[in-house]
Amino acid sequence: MQAEFWHQRWSKQQIGFHLPGVNPLLEQYWPRLGASKDARVFVPLCGKSLDMGYLMATQASVVGCELSQTAVEQFFDEAGLAVECTIKGEHQSYQAQNIELIQGDIYTLEQASIGDCDAFYDRAALIAWPESMRADYARQLASLLPSGSRGMLITLDYPQAQMDGPPFSVPQCWVEQYLGEHFDIELVSETDVLQDNPKFLKKGVERLSETVYFLTRK
Repeated sequence: MQAEFWHQRWSKQQIGFHLPGVNPLLEQYWPRLGASKDARVFVPLCGKSLDMGYLMATQASVVGCELSQTAVEQFFDEAGLAVECTIKGEHQSYQAQNIELIQGDIYTLEQASIGDCDAFYDRAALIAWPESMRADYARQLASLLPSGSRGMLITLDYPQAQMDGPPFSVPQCWVEQYLGEHFDIELVSETDVLQDNPKFLKKGVERLSETVYFLTRK
């Protein structure tokens, strides 16, 4: 999806992907990932996710990257955090307490800008890209993470022909083929969630599974 698509979604507050609470899968499986309490966690395409509040409470620091300035500003406003804004090359950096959100294009982000991240969390980034753009994202994510970093990835898998994304379907075979080049992959859970997603039911989607992976950067 092009940048303007996401800017318009945030401008119109068409953000059905934003959850009103912390993702239960994060609470259930993150402790099993084994991230050190001193870990710095990278959250790509973070939006204003409340998951970052959970990570702030459990890890030493959090750094997110988000294209939309509206999303970044809303995160800090809704969290009631006083923020300091600085410029980092082509990006703006918003910092408060133990969190930093870098506003700008993830494809122009460099590892030096986010620091050494021991862990990462992707709930809504990989599934935001159509298949034609997804491999580029996988390579960019890998370039930002040092060897040995551990992360949690959540994907959706459904018959793509039955509904347009985003969110897009990312089957296990895609994860293994394209992420397997850069990461060791562990399938943690796969759950049928079709009945919990009326949007998919309304579109006539026949199946929908939500999958959790642990990834380790090679």
